[in-house]
Parts: sequence; C-alpha cells; structure tokens
Amino acid sequence: MKLKPNSPTDGLIDTITKNGLCTGCGLCESIAPKGQIQVELNASGYLRPRTLETLSSATENKIAEVCPGVTVQHPAGIKGYHPIWGPLVKVRTGFATDPETRKQGSSGGVISALLIHLLESGKIDFVAQIATSQQNPLANELQISRNRADVLRAAGSRYAPSAPLRTLRDLLATSQKFAFVGKPCDVAALRRYSELNKEIKTQIPYMLSFMCAGIPSMKGTYEVLEKLGTDSTKLSSFRYRGDGWPGMARAVQKDGQTFEMDYNTSWGTILNRHLQFRCKICPDGTGEFADIVCADAWYGKDGYPDFTERDGRSLLLSRTDTGETLIADALANNTIQINNLEIDEIAKMQPYQVQRKQVALARTLATRFALGIAPTYRNLSLLRASTSAAPMNFIRNAIGTYRRANGEVQ
Repeated sequence: MKLKPNSPTDGLIDTITKNGLCTGCGLCESIAPKGQIQVELNASGYLRPRTLETLSSATENKIAEVCPGVTVQHPAGIKGYHPIWGPLVKVRTGFATDPETRKQGSSGGVISALLIHLLESGKIDFVAQIATSQQNPLANELQISRNRADVLRAAGSRYAPSAPLRTLRDLLATSQKFAFVGKPCDVAALRRYSELNKEIKTQIPYMLSFMCAGIPSMKGTYEVLEKLGTDSTKLSSFRYRGDGWPGMARAVQKDGQTFEMDYNTSWGTILNRHLQFRCKICPDGTGEFADIVCADAWYGKDGYPDFTERDGRSLLLSRTDTGETLIADALANNTIQINNLEIDEIAKMQPYQVQRKQVALARTLATRFALGIAPTYRNLSLLRASTSAAPMNFIRNAIGTYRRANGEVQ
C-alpha cells in the first residue's frame, strides 16, 4: 500500500512519522538493510525511526506491507470474530498458581506463568519481551528471557515507549524458537510480516499480547517523577505497576528513599494525558492478532473498574488454536488457575476498550479528512462496532479528532 507523502521529497518513513501514524514498534529498522534506519527517542519523548540512507523502492514497499501505521488487517472470513473483542476461542479469568508470579505481574501473572511454562517444558528456547533497561531505570529494552528469573524480572507493565521489533532480524538469525510478547500493534505488525517471512511462523510459534490503552511519551514518566518529588538523576529503580494489583508506581532513589503513587493517579491523571496520536485512532487495543491476550480482570464498582489493592486476576482470551492448546497445557501442569467467563462480562472489566473500538472508525475518518492520510483497517468490523454506540458519540469523536489531528502528530 502507498501513502501520500507530505512533500515530493518525503519518503515512506517521513510520511508516516510526520503524520503521527507511527506506533514505534521498530520493525522497519529490522526490515531495511542494516544501517539505513535507526529507531531513537525524539524530542516529543516517543520512539521514532530515522532514515540514515535513502531507502530503495523495494524496501519501502516491504515496510509498507507490514507497518501498522499503514495498514492493520485480518484475513477475510476470519472465524469466531466478535465486533468488539476480535477473534475468540474461549474467554476466561485466571491467575498464576505460583504466588510470586501472581504478585509480580500487572494483574494475575498469567502471561508470566505461561512464558515460564513454555521455557520449562522446552517448547521454546527463549522469550523476547520488554523489560527495564539495565542502564536506565526509566527506559525499556528488549530482554531475552531464558528462565523463570528472567521472566519475573520483566513482569509488570511498562507505560513508556518500546520498540521490541527493531532487532527482530538478529533474533531470527539465532535459528532458535521463541515466544514474542508485545503491544497489540507490535503483534499485528509481526503477524503481518509472518506472511512475507516464513521463518517467523517456524521460529515464533507463540505470540502473546496484553490489552493496551496507548503509549505515553517519556514526558509522562517525568511528570510522574515530578509529582513524586524526585527526578531521574537520583533513581536506582522505577516501576509503573506490579508487586500487587494494580500495584503502585514506585521510585527508589540511590539513597534508598522510596516514593509511591497509586495506579489511579499515575495512569488516570498523568500518563494517559501523554498518549501518542496513533494510539488515539487505534482500532486494536485488545491484541486481536495474538494467540493469547491478557488484561486486568477488574472487579466492578458502580459500573466502573475498582482499583482497590487485592490479589491479582487476569482476563484471559485465547484467539487461536495454538493459544488454546497452550492454556490447556498450562492448566494440566497446574501453572494457572482459570474460570470460564461469558463474553458479555468482558465489557464490565474493560469498558474503555469497548468505547475505543466503537469510536475507531469515526476517529480514523476524521484523521483522513484532516491530514489527507490515515491507516487502512480491514476486516476489523469497525462499522459494526461503531453502530453499537450512540450516533452522537460518533459525531463528537469525529469532530474532536479532526480539530486536534494537525496539532498532535509527533
């Protein structure tokens, strides 16, 4: 697919980034010949690709085929497709039976438990997942996890930019089998790329994701630190969540002093005000392209999620037969404990994701009118999802997106 450039001199990468369509997944760096693209943090605090050499038409076309800033699509006629929640095999809640794994995870530790099971059963050689940088407690980096300790080190949400696919070429060069864990857009890009690169289907038999409400700029993290009364130069460690459910944002200084902020404040009043533009027109916050996706299975209170601290519980959706088989294996191994859940109950636990899918069409159309460009979404039931909401909701979101599109692209 081709995108209309802003100017005759703009290539594909500039067109995507200048219009705020980049998700920051990093796949373009791995597709282009080495040294031609470099993903780095920009002035707005987001990870963005920068072209170091002019890309060939063949390279641009290959990137355009898989970039989630250009297109996100399911195959036609996909089975078991729900207009809000995407492909579904089974819906459950659950948690890791190991208490430490359950506590360290953002919700019930199910993703971590499944990864540990895959490693210890020999089904994979390693896990490619995001963890805290060893050099910078605020930054994310791709971690290669080969055992339980590695997986637990990476447990917990990281509400900051990450580009887990930028080194995909190097991971595939190992010729080893591995599981990939990434944001919904990361997995959508990887799944799409697997249709062009058959090594991926062989070497990455498991793709796991989590429900995502958007990627905040690093400026959001700095604001959290400011509210806590500390700054990045003093830190020895920082985590956004985990070590409980929902867990606290916790900054520990080099002198041992600790600062904490509850989840409702850190995410609800600070971080979610720094989301990149592409996330605001995202049709897939629920990881539709993963084999398994997890999320917080929030308990309800007056029709809204209740963020009271308690033992973690994960929402667990299997989307493919591969995912369902993995869950069955983990259950037989007593790695996780699960309970079946009716599909209608998901909305009570994740009401924001319902609203997000319902307004995706309105926001995408408004973006195309405002900027003359927008990603193409196919076979995601956006029209059906939008008609499940009030017409004024569609109109309000279209107008709002149109008004801010030109001013918010980063």
